[in-house]
Amino acid sequence: MEKIVFEQTSGLTDVPMRYCPGCGHGIVHRLVAECFTELGMKEKTIGVAPVGCSVFADEYFNVDMIQGAHGRGPAIATGIKRNRPECLVFSYQGDGDLASIGMAETIHAAARSENITIIFINNAIYGMTGGQMAPTTLIGMKSSTSPYGRTIAANGYPIRVCELLAALDGPVFLERTSVDKPAAVVKTKKAIRRAFQYQIEKRGFTLVEILSQCPTDWAMQPLQSLERIRNEMIPYFPLGVYKEPADSKSSVMSDEPVVAEKKE
Repeated sequence: MEKIVFEQTSGLTDVPMRYCPGCGHGIVHRLVAECFTELGMKEKTIGVAPVGCSVFADEYFNVDMIQGAHGRGPAIATGIKRNRPECLVFSYQGDGDLASIGMAETIHAAARSENITIIFINNAIYGMTGGQMAPTTLIGMKSSTSPYGRTIAANGYPIRVCELLAALDGPVFLERTSVDKPAAVVKTKKAIRRAFQYQIEKRGFTLVEILSQCPTDWAMQPLQSLERIRNEMIPYFPLGVYKEPADSKSSVMSDEPVVAEKKE
């Protein structure tokens, strides 16, 4: 008799993904879907996908999804959550979307401690629109709008979002992870689950920043892009928890749901 050791989560639709080969979005999609499904919240989950590569997310998450204007994910998620407080609401955003045109929405949602979760994909570049320099593009990194590399004199410093938001009183949980190797993927899932559980417990604003690869716009092979995360991105964007509740050793650390009931 064969033993099933893995099944695709019901939180994802059974369709091929359109993301570029080697992209990290597919990995993170699976982790997000596994988390809200394991927490028994699939029927009560609503996602927001603004402009960027994640605009396709409504095709893949098997929950209600709303496409938003560029950068407005936190504002849309706020409106949904205030009207449907029983729902698990997340906004799935890239660095150009969240840290550039949507920076105001991000900061003020965090300052108000809106009870929403943001899944923030940081690949240090604008992916969907042509590989332009993003607020998180590293010094010296080339892009379609910085062909000779980003410089401090011309472009300033890359923005560290977790550190920026950690200075506010509003955020409840902030963690930066990556998906460059299996162990990192496991840690990323735990971070997403914790963020969702804190939201279920009505704690307030949570955000998980995930360092991800973009082989296409980095003009690299997938394995090279993983090395860039380790050798260049992580030194500038250190991994770890930047903010968490004082009682972080509570039931959210468990592998079992704390509020939502499991569904058979």
